[in-house]
Amino acid sequence: MEEMLKQIQSVFRGAWKYRWHAINIAWLVSAIGFVIILKLPDEYQSSARVFVDAQSILKPLLSGMTSVPNVEQQVSIMSRTLVSRPNVERVMRMVDMDLLASSDKNKEKLIDSLIANIKISGTTQNDIYSITYTDNSPKTAKNVVQSLLTIFVEGSIGDERQDSAKAIVFINNQIKIYEEKLATAENALKDFKMKNIGLLPREGGDFGSKLNEISESLSQAKLEYAEAVQGRDAIKRQIASIESPQANGDQPALALTPELDERINIVSKNLDNLRLQYTEDHPDIVATKRLLAQLQAKKQSEEKTRKPTVANLSNNPMYQQMKVSLTDAESKVASMRARVDEFSGRYAKIKEMSTAAPEIESQLAQLNRDYAINKENYEKLVASRESAKISSDLNASTQMMTFRVIDPPTTPSSPIGPNRYRLFSLVFLGGLVLGALVAIALSKIRPAFYSQYELVEATGLPIIGTVAMNWTAAEQIRRRRGLHAFALTSILLLVFYVAMMVVIYTTN
Repeated sequence: MEEMLKQIQSVFRGAWKYRWHAINIAWLVSAIGFVIILKLPDEYQSSARVFVDAQSILKPLLSGMTSVPNVEQQVSIMSRTLVSRPNVERVMRMVDMDLLASSDKNKEKLIDSLIANIKISGTTQNDIYSITYTDNSPKTAKNVVQSLLTIFVEGSIGDERQDSAKAIVFINNQIKIYEEKLATAENALKDFKMKNIGLLPREGGDFGSKLNEISESLSQAKLEYAEAVQGRDAIKRQIASIESPQANGDQPALALTPELDERINIVSKNLDNLRLQYTEDHPDIVATKRLLAQLQAKKQSEEKTRKPTVANLSNNPMYQQMKVSLTDAESKVASMRARVDEFSGRYAKIKEMSTAAPEIESQLAQLNRDYAINKENYEKLVASRESAKISSDLNASTQMMTFRVIDPPTTPSSPIGPNRYRLFSLVFLGGLVLGALVAIALSKIRPAFYSQYELVEATGLPIIGTVAMNWTAAEQIRRRRGLHAFALTSILLLVFYVAMMVVIYTTN
């Protein structure tokens, strides 16, 4: 601690040697600073406060019909973008500040100055916004704030109207495009249906079920056809057996002993039954053989004695009935054949159609999907256009927000700056500090030893003794006068500071 005090004492002694340099610098800085501060132009500030009432009764009423503009967000964005270059240039034209810009460089400086001096504050919670501008001219400050207030109000309302108009134009263009797409899709779907009218899927079944149904019907028809053919062939055989003698050139004959034939058949069946039970030597079998032989001999004798003629065959009712049956059988066979051919053709056609049906159904589904998408987008665009029209009419005919100017901009009567008291105090203090620093720096540039301690620290050699300074009377008087002059100069510097503060007060 003692060493630090010694160092401080050494610095103070060195600076005291150059005290006149320090006081002169303080005087110079204070005088120059006062002149500069006194010549600084006055700054005037004008401000305005506006309240944005965004609570409208139309919001809940129209929320389901159209897009109600987000007034809070719109005003918030406008407040943040108010101090933009286009708006600042517009303000310059409104207050005729652009006439002051003689060149592009001056215009850029003026724009930068405006942007730096315009302050926008406020919150969307309270919906109160403040616009403040500082300028050297009180009238200009007021006009700039008034212009900004006008731009703020007009921009908040006009932007939404412009957006609605642009949205309507865009939607109309899109509607025209989708009208063309929808007409193209309708024509493509119509042409496809006309081209593939027999292959389109119908309600109530598909080609697989139809193919199974036709296949079953074809199998049934083939079975009935085979039965009809067999029945016809049986009748033909019976007629052929009757007409067989005619094939050898003889007269047609017809067995006219049906009773004998029936008895022969019965006896033959009895004989067969007896043979299953007895041997050939059994009396019943022998008697039955004898009876069968007698009946067959009787039949042969009757056939020899009774030779039929063609007239007898044509007049035979059984023959005629068999002819009629043959005609019916032929008709039935032809009908069944036509039915089989019809079902065969249907089966082949359905089978061919079932092969191409999946591709047809896929293309039809794609066409229907494209048509549905275009139709849905078209209907949405039409609904959006009506909503945009309502929104545009809403912005044009009503006010979704109300601007209430709480504090209108006024022409300031007194400047708010610069704060000359603080500036001159800082300059005065800076002059004192600068003078002290210069004195210390000179003491370091031209060092001297003011105590034994400094000499020991510098040389590292022991000190045997010291010699005190013995000032003459004239030198003491000169030193005393120098101290008095320094004290007077310091007091005058302080008086100068106080006087300048009074002058600043009176000028303001």
